[in-house]
Amino acid sequence: MSKGEAVAAQPAASASRNLLMRVLAAVVLVPLVLGAAYVGGVPWAALVTLAVVGLFIEWLMVVGVLHQRRVAVTGAIALALTGACLALARFELASLAAVAGLAAVAALSAQGRPWAVAGFLYAGSALFAALSLRADQQMGFAALVFVLLVVWATDIGGYFAGRGIGGPKLWPRVSPNKTWAGAVGGFVGSLAVAAGFAASGIGRLVPLLILGGVLSVAGQLGDLFESAVKRRFGVKDSSHIIPGHGGLMDRLDSLVAVLVLAAIFGFVRHGADGIGRGLMVW
Repeated sequence: MSKGEAVAAQPAASASRNLLMRVLAAVVLVPLVLGAAYVGGVPWAALVTLAVVGLFIEWLMVVGVLHQRRVAVTGAIALALTGACLALARFELASLAAVAGLAAVAALSAQGRPWAVAGFLYAGSALFAALSLRADQQMGFAALVFVLLVVWATDIGGYFAGRGIGGPKLWPRVSPNKTWAGAVGGFVGSLAVAAGFAASGIGRLVPLLILGGVLSVAGQLGDLFESAVKRRFGVKDSSHIIPGHGGLMDRLDSLVAVLVLAAIFGFVRHGADGIGRGLMVW
């Protein structure tokens, strides 16, 4: 093999290894997430709370304020208390813990206060959305699975369409690897999920197609938002905690946006006690 051929083969080999690591990580994480989501209650709350605490810590690391230990510890404790209160269905106490945590993070931040506060809001909104969506005993699990599958289908469709088709970049200044083909492929993937739910008798076809498409776009915008934050601070990966995926922020950026928007949809349509029904029943 010539030197040029060897150099050309390196990116392909690296991409293959990365894909393998992504698949292996998914094989481990997907059953864990779906199992906890199915059980609901404390297991789901514990998993989500652990994830959002990690999300908050990674955010502080990306924006360069993790060295302010009091901010990190106080915010993490407040998020943990909020998750515990939500697990016990004590929404008022959860709201109080979240507001107190937000105030403490703002007060303790000696530098980068807007970014620290934004990180707490980012993680806290994901916590409330994920636990409130699942709390609906009738449709919570179905709504949560719908959200997860839309995010995963968008990610998978975007990955393969982007690599297989390529073409013009979506927003090269923010995310140089994302293409319009990948965005369309992810969008199509979300429509397939919506059609599958409608075919199984959960929801009506046209509303679910619209919902799936809107959530897919929201997820892709969430991905771009996280990329913009990392680029603002010159960071490539938020961490390397998940093999093949980078950090929690890298893996959950789309999901955070989709969860929050889905919870808002459900709340507006059916109130706090029926967010899952509000999302899925049309």
